[in-house]
Amino acid sequence: MLTTARSTPLSTQPSKLLPSLFEHIDEDERLTILDVGPAQQATVDFFSRYRCQLHVADLFSELPINAPIADTDPTLAQQFEQTLSFPEDTQFDICLFWDLFNFLSSEAIAAFLNALRPYLHTQSVAHGFAVHNLKTPQSNLLYSIQSPDLLGMKTRLSALPGYAPHNQSQLKTLLDCFSFERSVLLADSRLELLLRARG
Repeated sequence: MLTTARSTPLSTQPSKLLPSLFEHIDEDERLTILDVGPAQQATVDFFSRYRCQLHVADLFSELPINAPIADTDPTLAQQFEQTLSFPEDTQFDICLFWDLFNFLSSEAIAAFLNALRPYLHTQSVAHGFAVHNLKTPQSNLLYSIQSPDLLGMKTRLSALPGYAPHNQSQLKTLLDCFSFERSVLLADSRLELLLRARG
């Protein structure tokens, strides 16, 4: 049974970047997708039109993701390696990061990418959200894909812990295994990002 985060009713937002994830994809081509979660029924329904394997690794449910305090605590690397434990031959064509990077420290982002890197290939693309201004308040939005150019948004009923956003300039340095293809400034000083894995 699909589990979803508790939230308010759905609103929608057109996306200029979402179509770029799918413009070169044949609906008969087999895709492998990473959704860092939590799984949303609309997103699952959207990808059901493709021949694909959807991996959901709900990192939001693990927040806050912190460096170990005691020697017996798992390291950041171990935490992400456990969550991103996929079959060795897994290669993601599309990664949906949502606004995860607003809740990860620089060290956690580095550990996340180290765990993710073996599952990327030169044609991997990714989509996510960031902030234009570091003073931007926490939005607490839960996203889904409604159609190739339309995002669904719900406000979470409770705020996620660990909000400490990075601006686009900082993310370009932190997300070193991706190039920033495009970014679009949205309402409330949010940024929509389209990323491509570096060769």
